Amino acid sequence: MIKTVIIVLVVVIAAILIYAATKPDAFVIQRSLGIKAPPERIFALINDFKAWPQWSPYEKRDPAMQRTLGGSERGKGATYAWEGNKDVGQGRMEITESTEPSRIAIKLDFIKPFEAHNTAEFTLVPSGDTTIVTWAMRGEWPYISKVMGVFVNMDRLIGTDFEAGLASLKTLAEK
Repeated sequence: MIKTVIIVLVVVIAAILIYAATKPDAFVIQRSLGIKAPPERIFALINDFKAWPQWSPYEKRDPAMQRTLGGSERGKGATYAWEGNKDVGQGRMEITESTEPSRIAIKLDFIKPFEAHNTAEFTLVPSGDTTIVTWAMRGEWPYISKVMGVFVNMDRLIGTDFEAGLASLKTLAEK
């Protein structure tokens, strides 16, 4: 009986590991929202890390989070480092591209709770009196992340945060 349980357990674990190995080596998570504001107004809120506490969903998770701004005041070269509780961890962002009023690219380095190096991108596309804002994150998907992805839907988890951030950005920009 115990031998059968052990064999079944080994087969299940092997199946999970093999399934995880079939997952892609990279990921993209993105969400979009129409905001009734000109792209220039929205761009200014994203391009300046000092404005992020007004709309970023991550800012609300740890009001005591330590933030350090550096580099340029805004736009290319601006940096934002943070260290907070278990909900926000520790990391650093740097704006690597700032094309007003249509695109901002950010190098995003997580240190804790897991090390990861990704790229975040905001694109703003005018459409009549609305601007379609897309928030995307791209990165490599190491094997351990693929295994975790078998149990946790990262697109849903992070995508929910992006949806909340875009909704806050919408409220702020439409004032």
